[in-house]
Amino acid sequence: MGQTPREIVYLALKFQSPERLPRHTWVLPWAEKKYSSKIDELRQKYPDDIAMVPVPYLQSSRAQGDPYAEGISVDEWGCVFENIQAGIIGEVKDPIVTDIENLDVCQPPYEILPRDVAAAKSQVNDFCRQTDLFVLAGTTARPWERMQFLRGTQNAMMDVIASEDAAKNLLDKIHMYYLCELQFWADTEVDAIFFMDDWGSQNQLLISPKIWRKLFKPLYKAYCDLAHANGKFVFMHSDGCISEIYGDLIEIGVDAINSQLFVMDLAKLSRTARGKITFWGEIDRQHVMTAKEPMIARRAVRQIAEYLYDPLGGIIAQFELGPGVNIENAFAIYEEWDRVKEDKNTL
Repeated sequence: MGQTPREIVYLALKFQSPERLPRHTWVLPWAEKKYSSKIDELRQKYPDDIAMVPVPYLQSSRAQGDPYAEGISVDEWGCVFENIQAGIIGEVKDPIVTDIENLDVCQPPYEILPRDVAAAKSQVNDFCRQTDLFVLAGTTARPWERMQFLRGTQNAMMDVIASEDAAKNLLDKIHMYYLCELQFWADTEVDAIFFMDDWGSQNQLLISPKIWRKLFKPLYKAYCDLAHANGKFVFMHSDGCISEIYGDLIEIGVDAINSQLFVMDLAKLSRTARGKITFWGEIDRQHVMTAKEPMIARRAVRQIAEYLYDPLGGIIAQFELGPGVNIENAFAIYEEWDRVKEDKNTL
């Protein structure tokens, strides 16, 4: 009898020789609309091994509109987003925390968290028990991005440099909410919690590693400690070149990281992280996923395999289908990862 999807992901995370690489396809609404039938075919041929559980939260009185539609939407924190392209999420144009010294206007959305906690946990646990997929908590803790949504990106960048104490006060307020939220999920039967923050530009960290380690590393460590104390894995996403903090993420206990591998030095990344963390994708969205020739996607897989593949585990085959993608590349990527596994097994 073969391994279940949940077992395959577990074994990959623990470096205990899964029978194949786990798979996880991210599909944005743009791609779902453009390639509906082909995505159905992809899911049938290469089904996901990872699922995100439906969120049993209450409706926010502040939230309005569709964040993926053109126009204006408001999220549960009251942040107003303007979107000029359907199928992706827009940007905050007018931050609501205009004075970093006055945080009264920052009201975390505790009201959306389940009032009947036992019933909500039962709902989550039923989902986990009825699937053989590896289940991620249906939430997204993101202290740095939330700070940017509340303050605006330029203000947030200045805050962490010039107003460190005030910035920490805002981050503490955000962080306490996320700890409360993550505690709910840690008490359920999900397999992993998930948090994210985009930390890199195309070639370096957005702020100095020293400031990052002082202000943000302790927040992420608290999330990891909470998860591991409750027997959960930790998954994280961060775009950009984050090679400067990969070692830190390993140190605090992140089990799987989704990052833009192709903006980093793969040889250097291999020396830092191979065998110590699971690379949860990804394949380059700008140049590879949009390439007209699927052979480019196959070469990208082989490039990752050369530096990061370990037959014992440590890789989840993942990519995103977003604006401009060539859907044929998705089939090529999964097929090539299967070939990589076969090739390594015959050595």
